[in-house]
Amino acid sequence: MSAADATARPGRLGVGVVGAGRVGPVLGAALAGAGHAIVGIVATGADAIDRAEALLPGVPMLDTPTLVERSELVLLAVPSAELPGLVAGLAATGAWQPGQLVVHTAAEHGVEVLRPARERGAIPIALHPAMSFTGTSLDLSRLLESTIAVTAPGPVLPIGQALAVEMGAEPIVVDEADRPAYAEAIGAARDFAEGIVAQALRQLHELGVERPGRVLGGVVRSAVETALARYPDPPLEP
Repeated sequence: MSAADATARPGRLGVGVVGAGRVGPVLGAALAGAGHAIVGIVATGADAIDRAEALLPGVPMLDTPTLVERSELVLLAVPSAELPGLVAGLAATGAWQPGQLVVHTAAEHGVEVLRPARERGAIPIALHPAMSFTGTSLDLSRLLESTIAVTAPGPVLPIGQALAVEMGAEPIVVDEADRPAYAEAIGAARDFAEGIVAQALRQLHELGVERPGRVLGGVVRSAVETALARYPDPPLEP
């Protein structure tokens, strides 16, 4: 099946999720909410199984080869360092199928990391939600206020954008060459915010302030909104 065929088809897909950390079950639940069928999830460890069961109740727990075999769309929600080896290993066993959508969620990678799958006929897409995940249903509402960075070959780009919209987020296109810089910017903002908030919480706790999170919540949200307002989006070129 070609990318054009994938774009034109009715769009209800059998989705397999590889990884039950904080990201995979949430995005699986978002796709399920859009009408896709979750055919299975790969979950290792008690915490991962609990997350999968909470967000995707009744979805089968499968091993990776079986899940890939049964899925029209494979969502790879694994740590960035594991992604190249996972994709190449599945290619070496002949697991990837022609026309199958293969989507990963790593910020720093575009679709080049999916080359072993693409060489076997799979359709590669990189989707990165620009948000911090809790691994709970709370993230589903946060997706509605977030963007998803989409990187894909030109003919496939509309598929990636459509998937981002179906998850509830706003798609933004990030070129392959720009993914490392994009990841650096997102990581810097996340790490700085988490570090500063953690430090302030400790200080307020040491002062005996009750519910320091509530105290800081308004300050942090308003400060971020003020900072973002100082740097509005540039006007679109005609």
